[in-house]
Amino acid sequence: MMEHPHNTEQRLTDLEIKVSFTEDMVDQLNQVIVRQQRQIDLLIGELARLRQQIPAQEAGAPGNLRDELPPHY
Repeated sequence: MMEHPHNTEQRLTDLEIKVSFTEDMVDQLNQVIVRQQRQIDLLIGELARLRQQIPAQEAGAPGNLRDELPPHY
C-alpha cells in the first residue's frame, strides 16, 4: 500500500516543524536549568556563610536555661 507522495511530504514537513519546536523548547528548558543551578549555588554559599555566623551556643551547644526565658520573665 503506497501513500500519496503529497501526504508523505506533508507528514515530513509536520515532523520537521515539531522537531524545530521541540529543539527550541529543550534549549529554553536548558537555560532555565542553568539559571536555577546558579541560584542554587549562590544559596548554598549564602547558607554556609550564615551558618558560620551562628554562635556555637545557638547551633545546638548546651546553654544556660535563663538565656531561653522569654523577655517578660
